[in-house]
Amino acid sequence: MKLFFVLGSVNGFLSVALGAFGAHGLRYKVTPEMLIAWEKGVDYQMYHALALLVIALCIKLWPEVRRVRTAGLLLFLGVFLFSGSLYALVLSGYKPLGMITPVGGFSFLFGWCLLAFSAKDFDSFR
Repeated sequence: MKLFFVLGSVNGFLSVALGAFGAHGLRYKVTPEMLIAWEKGVDYQMYHALALLVIALCIKLWPEVRRVRTAGLLLFLGVFLFSGSLYALVLSGYKPLGMITPVGGFSFLFGWCLLAFSAKDFDSFR
């Protein structure tokens, strides 16, 4: 539980910091298309930071449901691969990094599906 609470909190912080960096530090240094890619990385990082906090709560409420932890790991992996590849692409301009982004997207999708599938094992919403 603590791991996902910390991961959610750190990713929330990083999302805000990287969003500010993009808005103020990159605005006139990269193309508008690259700035949009940066912002997409920031958005998805924040959405999944909040999801990781929900994962922490789910683990607290239903500690016996192991799939919730796996879903959290997949969501965190998605942040690393999806948002991280977009950040690296924008900062480096190295286009092949864009091939990593969809892998992160699939990690998000599998994590969300696994989280939904985990609900069948929740004994109750206490």
